[in-house]
Amino acid sequence: MPDNGYSLRASVLESLTKTKRPDVPLRVVLRNTAAVVLPLALGMASGQTAIGLGVAAGALDTMFSDQPGPYRQRIWQLVLASLAAGFAALLGFLIGDQLVPMLLAAAACGFGGGLLVVFGTDIARVGMTSMILLVVTGATPIHSLGGALGAAGLIFGGGLLMMLFSVAAWPLQRYRPEREALAAVYRDLAALARQQAHDDADAPELTETMTRLQHTLLGRHHARGRAMEAFGVLLELAERIRLELTALAELRAGPNLHATFRGDAARVLAAIADALEAGAVPAQAERALESLQLDESALLSHGSGAEALAAHTRALSGQLAAAVRNANWAGSRGEQRAETTELSLPRALRGSSALATLRANLTPHSVAFRHAVRSAVCLSAAVLLSRELQLPHGYWLPMTVAIVLRADFAATFNFGLLRVVGTVLGLVLTTALLHVTPAEPWAHLALMALLCMAFRYLAGAHYGVAVAALTGTVVILLSFDGVNSTVAVTDRVVSTALGSGMALLAYLLWPTWEHGRARPALADMLDAYADYLLALARPERRSAHGEARTGARTARSNAQASIERMRAEPATPAPLLDLANALLANGNRLARTTMTLEAVIDTHGGLPEQAEVSVFVDHAATALRDIAAALRENRPPAALPDLRALQRSLAELLAMAEDGEAAAQLVRLSDRLVDNVDTLAYVLGRSRPGLAASPAMRQVHP
Repeated sequence: MPDNGYSLRASVLESLTKTKRPDVPLRVVLRNTAAVVLPLALGMASGQTAIGLGVAAGALDTMFSDQPGPYRQRIWQLVLASLAAGFAALLGFLIGDQLVPMLLAAAACGFGGGLLVVFGTDIARVGMTSMILLVVTGATPIHSLGGALGAAGLIFGGGLLMMLFSVAAWPLQRYRPEREALAAVYRDLAALARQQAHDDADAPELTETMTRLQHTLLGRHHARGRAMEAFGVLLELAERIRLELTALAELRAGPNLHATFRGDAARVLAAIADALEAGAVPAQAERALESLQLDESALLSHGSGAEALAAHTRALSGQLAAAVRNANWAGSRGEQRAETTELSLPRALRGSSALATLRANLTPHSVAFRHAVRSAVCLSAAVLLSRELQLPHGYWLPMTVAIVLRADFAATFNFGLLRVVGTVLGLVLTTALLHVTPAEPWAHLALMALLCMAFRYLAGAHYGVAVAALTGTVVILLSFDGVNSTVAVTDRVVSTALGSGMALLAYLLWPTWEHGRARPALADMLDAYADYLLALARPERRSAHGEARTGARTARSNAQASIERMRAEPATPAPLLDLANALLANGNRLARTTMTLEAVIDTHGGLPEQAEVSVFVDHAATALRDIAAALRENRPPAALPDLRALQRSLAELLAMAEDGEAAAQLVRLSDRLVDNVDTLAYVLGRSRPGLAASPAMRQVHP
């Protein structure tokens, strides 16, 4: 085993055995499969099988652009994918038999498609689709412009058909995507409420679902209408409920009554999620709310042990009541004129203009640029190799390269391995199924539909198993065009293994190792936490709190993703991985402290000794920025301000405050904040052997 702890055997076993829970709704599986199978069925029934094949191929290639989100966003993504597929297919049909133009087109398409990773997974799929269609159609050139336009038009039409199936429910269920995104967040809030204990080092929950909800409700392609006002209120309430649940977990007293109250809150939240998902009146949530309000009275009258929780309990109860009320008006079955300001996507989730983003990434230092160059070289090399070796069905070689080659080593390795294994499994599976299936076209079509459904459903759960189903789907699809199924599968295995090897070799020859980017990502996370603290130090600017919270959440997600990629790379130094894990865990503790501080600020109308509290929080934020700078520059942290002495002075001042309850909470939180910041400094300092500890490091003994 290498010194960094990386094990090829362990990585292979993890890739082969790691599964996720399928997250594709059955209706999506059915509509995607229908868009692929129905054109072929109609073509067979009318004697126009070739036309049906063209449309089915276009639908299959654009299938994964049908992703959750507002209907406007789905239309935009699927139309873009269809246009890219149609144009690439036209180009392939026209120049497929001309080697030099085909190589140039492959290089251009590979570079452009690879560069699209800067816009995220959904747009990157468009680039991948164009690469696949270019090399596939290039294998069957059409010499007449009219014929090429007609064939490319069928592929384009298949993408549009997929789009029509995706948005078919729009007139009947106008706000369904928005309701489902809200329901997912409220269901996760219910799980958070049920959680009676947590590990401070764990990341605060709801990161992914909350970010997805913000994009759905506030993104570029969000829906319009009065119901969106209620959705916006529910989004704001979800953020507030999350903060109050975090605060209650930190400040609990009276465990039995507290557990009962949280259980009631979980039932209310789950009932709201059910109502949102069904687009129904939240009657069950109203009954659960009544039970919660009774337990709230018992909790608040319990005595001194529950006094510290009173403010947060009342706040949570009020927010739940408002959520139930707004859930009654959310969706096309109800409308509300909400007195709320116009919401917009938080700054941390907005992107700059497309051209500015592309220009910023046209440098060898950019991960996207390096990936684009690798894609261009590798795709054109795969086209050349398949032509020189005259491989049967040689387009599978560059097609595999386009699918497997990713912007990071871990994804390239996993996709390559699983694609080879899945293809072999597909060989066995398809051979066995065709052996027991009647040798009738309609029976084969039914089998193809089942395999297509399995592929769509399992793609996010286990890619290898999904590829096995895809192999069968494609082989049966090609059999309708006269390609022998047994020979097709064998050729696919050879080309897949060769293409996966080329993709991995291309990455290893010019890698972009994550360990070179982990420190900046973690430093960005600490800077975002500092921004969050600075925003909380100015309680009068409440609108800035949400922006800063979203920025911290996004930066933490980016840092965590960087660590996951770094962990899967063979070149990662073990000390750096240990440092990254420790900084992330202690950063999560800091996030919980900061979220609880925000809940205290928002729950109490005016904090005692506000000016002094703000000064202390400013000092903590400044110290955090110094740690982030030291991390980014790979140097020891400078001597930090004596936060412990500042905290003691603040505690003495708060001891004389009139609002003793709020003051006591602030004393506890300020103490935790000092521990959080000093521990981060200690962790960074100890990562450098022989480094003398700074004064701030010597003050803490974690």
